[in-house]
Amino acid sequence: MQKIYTRMGDGSVVELSESEVRQDLEEGTKDAAERAKIPPLSEDDLQRLLELYKCPDKSVGVEKGKEVILSYDSGTTKFNRVNVSVSKLQSLQIYERMLGADTMEMGHMDYSYKPAKNIMWIEQPVFEQALLVTIPPLFYGAMPNLGLYTQPDGPCLNPMELLPQGKISEARATQEEMIEHAVRDMVYVGSLMYESGADGINFDTTAAAGDADFLATLRAVEILKKKYPQMCIEMGMSGEFILGMHGELTYDGVKLAGLYPHKQVELAEKAGVTIFGPAVNTNTNESCAWNTARAVTFTKACVENSNIPIHANVGMGVGGVPVTETPPVDSVSRVSKAMVEIGRLDGL
Repeated sequence: MQKIYTRMGDGSVVELSESEVRQDLEEGTKDAAERAKIPPLSEDDLQRLLELYKCPDKSVGVEKGKEVILSYDSGTTKFNRVNVSVSKLQSLQIYERMLGADTMEMGHMDYSYKPAKNIMWIEQPVFEQALLVTIPPLFYGAMPNLGLYTQPDGPCLNPMELLPQGKISEARATQEEMIEHAVRDMVYVGSLMYESGADGINFDTTAAAGDADFLATLRAVEILKKKYPQMCIEMGMSGEFILGMHGELTYDGVKLAGLYPHKQVELAEKAGVTIFGPAVNTNTNESCAWNTARAVTFTKACVENSNIPIHANVGMGVGGVPVTETPPVDSVSRVSKAMVEIGRLDGL
């Protein structure tokens, strides 16, 4: 029986039979459906995914005319990760003129709002210069990253140290204090960069520190949107569900802990988010077929429950893509095609 060349979630090559791939697809969508209480992929969707993985081509693409927007987070830091020394301006020009980016983003190497606030006097003139030499919409982005507000580098006690001691109320109190600091920094940076000409502001890896992180970002978005009604705000998530590190936080009467993408987007939309980016974690012990079916199930439900554009996180370790520094094109292209044609995304 002919084997199908594919990969595991860690990027390692594996050859599976058609029946094994089909089983992985069914189990992947079932896992997502049961966790988030959403519909699994239809029989037709599963068959399309199977044909996608049976295709012998190394890379695949969407049909002509079905292309979507390609947006990039942390754009000016990624070349440095692979030891390519280029300036922020040069990296943005590479994205535009060589990679064909539809939107671009500038950010500080530390890529968090707390450290970025201290160098706004450096970031603003560089950003203004970048606007003069590029054409696509240019965002400024960073992570909320509530962890940076804990001692010894931040002003707050570390809730991860308090929780093992059984100091639950103290851990919750310090997270609430961290929220106030983070909101202030995100609004400060977002305001300055928008007034410097940014076409949009991106809150990337939102909720990495749990429900307090998510609440801080929602509040910052709400403030910025009232201050600048025309501001384009993108919110990219860090994982498929909100960790209840606090456990009792709510927004607009909705408890944040445990929310999956199709519910996360509802609150993001209420706060004023313009573009939402769901993230689905990749399981390294399962095949790419399993991970793709699972990721598409989550994002399809998110798209159907949203009134704003959905640009899913499809990259290293999320959205069905293997957990590798440089994801292989055979896996990335299949995930991208599945997300667009089955998940009905507006962008990647």
